Amino acid sequence: MTRGTLRIYLGAAPGVGKTYAALDEAHRRAERGTDVVVGFVETHGRPRTSAMLDGLEIVPRQILEYRGGSFTEMDLDGILARQPQVAFVDELAHTNIPGSRHEKRWQDIQDLLAAGIDVISTVNVQHLESLNDVVETITGVPQRETVPDEVVRRADQVELVDMAPEALRRRMAHGNIYGPEKVDAALANYFRVGNLTALRELALLWLAGKVDDQLDRYRTDHGIGGTWETRERVVVALTGGPEGDTLIRRASRIAARSKGADLLAVHVARSDGLTGADPSALARQRTLVESLGGSYHQVIGDDVPTALLDFARAENTTQLVLGASRRGRLAHMLSPGIGVTTTSLSGPIDVHLVTHPEAWGHRPARTGAEEEAPRRIRGWRLPDSRSALEPRRRILGTLLTLALVPALTAGLTSIRGTFNLTTEMLAYLLITVTVALVGGFGPALFCAIASSLLLNYYFTEPINTWSIADGDNVLALLGFVLVAGLVGRVVSTSARRYGQAVRASAEAATLSTLAGSVLRGENALPALLAQAQETFGMTSVTLLERTDDDQTSSEWRPVMTVGDDQAPAGTGARHDGDRVNIPVRDDLCLALTGRSLPAADRRILTAFAAQAAVALDQHRLREAAAEAAPIAAADKVRTALLTAVSHDLRTPLAAAKASISGLRGHDITLTDDEQAELLATADESLDKLTRLVENLLDMSRLQAGALSVFPRPIGLDDIVPPALDEIGPPANKIIVQVSDDLPAVHADPALLERVIVNLVANALRHAPAGTPPIITASALAGRVELRVIDRGPGIPPAQHDNVFQPFQRLGDHDNTTGVGLGLALSRGLTEAMGGTLTPEETPGGGLTMVLSLPAAPNPVMAPQDAPGQPPAQEPEPSVGP
Repeated sequence: MTRGTLRIYLGAAPGVGKTYAALDEAHRRAERGTDVVVGFVETHGRPRTSAMLDGLEIVPRQILEYRGGSFTEMDLDGILARQPQVAFVDELAHTNIPGSRHEKRWQDIQDLLAAGIDVISTVNVQHLESLNDVVETITGVPQRETVPDEVVRRADQVELVDMAPEALRRRMAHGNIYGPEKVDAALANYFRVGNLTALRELALLWLAGKVDDQLDRYRTDHGIGGTWETRERVVVALTGGPEGDTLIRRASRIAARSKGADLLAVHVARSDGLTGADPSALARQRTLVESLGGSYHQVIGDDVPTALLDFARAENTTQLVLGASRRGRLAHMLSPGIGVTTTSLSGPIDVHLVTHPEAWGHRPARTGAEEEAPRRIRGWRLPDSRSALEPRRRILGTLLTLALVPALTAGLTSIRGTFNLTTEMLAYLLITVTVALVGGFGPALFCAIASSLLLNYYFTEPINTWSIADGDNVLALLGFVLVAGLVGRVVSTSARRYGQAVRASAEAATLSTLAGSVLRGENALPALLAQAQETFGMTSVTLLERTDDDQTSSEWRPVMTVGDDQAPAGTGARHDGDRVNIPVRDDLCLALTGRSLPAADRRILTAFAAQAAVALDQHRLREAAAEAAPIAAADKVRTALLTAVSHDLRTPLAAAKASISGLRGHDITLTDDEQAELLATADESLDKLTRLVENLLDMSRLQAGALSVFPRPIGLDDIVPPALDEIGPPANKIIVQVSDDLPAVHADPALLERVIVNLVANALRHAPAGTPPIITASALAGRVELRVIDRGPGIPPAQHDNVFQPFQRLGDHDNTTGVGLGLALSRGLTEAMGGTLTPEETPGGGLTMVLSLPAAPNPVMAPQDAPGQPPAQEPEPSVGP
């Protein structure tokens, strides 16, 4: 039986219309003559969704009894007995009532698919298992029903049902998702613009990943190895050489020209682990790639062009960046090189051969630190595949030749005639192999030549002469020399490769430990220095820095030291006895004391030194940013305060001064009413001035961290009325919708009342005539939110944060209303109480200020939900505790 196909409508958020879209698909198939039934649908009381069921056959639900209650579930057996061509089954992540055949509805759908029935289903992005915790962090609403991502990824078709957050909120405000009694709470909690935007991005990213998987699977199934330019991907090949930085920056500029292009760096290592590349250079280049937004990769392959192109095609690369060859003309004549070979095999992939100083023979000038470093430090050559074994082993191999070859000759001469020439050659060949194992190719070749001469003189007819009578013996001796030389070469190379492999393994282990110590350490620089001291067994490790910018200066000072013996200041990059200096750059040097280190160890030390420089720069940048932030903020506040004093504080002072001067004047006779009016003006101006000064003092206390806060449990219904009374008669127009069964908040009553007064006064100032502000409240996830809603002109979303800047009135040109501290002070007071104050757009126009405070602990625990009770598939807004 052919397995059925699964089509899933993925909703970016509740209410975007995924069920409506899926039912529309069911209607289209039914109109084409397909046998379609509705196995299960959840309309959530939405009239338009319910209307989509007209004309579709609905399989009756089964009724299940559980803990004294009756519940309805999809009748899986009924659908299987009906055997339709297509079944619509809503709510993929739904948890079935105990007693059903399966625990989850997606498991029911698997049975339908196995029976050859095509299924149309729906699910919201917040119910995907991999995104469940992320969605809870964003929205504050836990999702107890989830579906494994693999179930959705295995679907034959996944269609995203999306809607702009503003459009979805308008649908909510029009009552198309929830009933009118739930709209305000839903908009205030789950259906915030930020929440909806984040859910939308999660859905798009998740679906993009599935699309990439589908594309890769299609290309694999159809054997497509060519590049499909669905998106620009630039790969830069790195060898660990000095040209790497140039290539990376060039590739980054190429990628930057195409929006959304990916930058990938790849290094091809030999399959035997002997890359010959400098690990410190690769580590530095990897850091550079990642700082430019790219990713670093390493692949294994002996044929570099093939390995490079295999990686590029697997990543669907469109452009490949290579460095121009550094080889000489003779080498180019003997072999085309990696660049030419890669270009000829690249096919549709564009290959860029980038020139660099190393390619045309230019060598950068040495830095000052390098010039000051001792010659015996700069003169070391790192071992490579062509270098011979160390001199001690070559001398030992030569001594073995001088000892073993004469001894063997003397022994065989004493028993001449016992063995034939072939056996005697094998004996000399055995000594040659032994010498090759100890001393390498040179001593082995010397041993082979000496052995052939002795074989000729003592054991080849005519004996005790250098002539050879038999031509076969001539060929035998020549063959002996050739075989001995080749065997010695192979053995010598194998021994050298073994040593390099051991060294590479040790270096890899050291660098791995270095990375782990940095990741685990709270402070990167001390961790790096401590790791260097431990790895190389040094007494101390010191990072030195020049005392000034003069590159010729020899004065250095210690930045940080780990260990007992600090390197003395002023010694620069000199090498003194048991002190090792590794130049990092012109102004930095890593100094180690304790013992002298071989050149191979200095190779790893360069990686430590480079990372230490990066850690130092990052530490100083963080310190500089931390120091500059309060200075800039204080300067901004100081400038704004001077402006405010010159314009706003002068107004009430002038009014009070004029009123008092009028009362004291003797040239004009004032009536009692006129005197009372002047006194009222002076009193009102002085009250306004007092409030302004109090706000300035409170703002200064907030910025200094000296504001006293005395929080305690208090109900909003106890705070809102006194706040409105303080505002006076204009507050009588405000609509208050604060339930008395909301949990108490943990706040300072006096500070909270001032915040509410500021918010309500601001709303009254901007509310149009005939449309009074509204005050509502709701509870969600351990917090209580008070919303002050007005229908005024509103503020553009890009300017929302600016309304909380002190000493400004965004869009308010009335200089008689204060110095612009109301909202700034309100946010500061709110945050001092552990709350938040954020602006939102009011659906239909206007501004909503959301005051969120932590709910006071409730000693009485609420009863838990009945176990096994299936939660609602879509999140319901919180309207109470």
